[in-house]
Amino acid sequence: MTIYRQELPVMFQHCDPAGIVFYPRYFEMMNWVVERFFEEAVGWPFSQMHSQDRRGIPAVQVSAEFRSPARLGDRLDWHLAVQRVGRASATIQLQAFVGDRMVVDGQVNIVHSDLDKMRSLSWTDAVRGQLEAHKSDIGDNRGK
Repeated sequence: MTIYRQELPVMFQHCDPAGIVFYPRYFEMMNWVVERFFEEAVGWPFSQMHSQDRRGIPAVQVSAEFRSPARLGDRLDWHLAVQRVGRASATIQLQAFVGDRMVVDGQVNIVHSDLDKMRSLSWTDAVRGQLEAHKSDIGDNRGK
């Protein structure tokens, strides 16, 4: 199965006064990687999902283990793999690396939702197919 990858530089906006990534910013970065994944790999950009289709994929649970600090100027190599696909939900694992050093290991559970009725919806066959194509257990490594 395919692991989606995205690189993101650590910028001043991500850091605390010590010059390391302030931990809540990792959750913003994780959301950015998920958004890029849905646009580039799934073929369903958030602009279409939210504005035209009136759908969303809100996070209902997020967790992260912070393994090592990342600093201003580092380049984070994010890896995304889908761990589980349910009727209307999915569990996504995200890991970020600086070189071979893992910085953060996170997980987010999303639910495909109707934004007007505020209820869950089954995945379409096309979206489910793309999620399944990225199903993998990247474990505690670089996912190569």
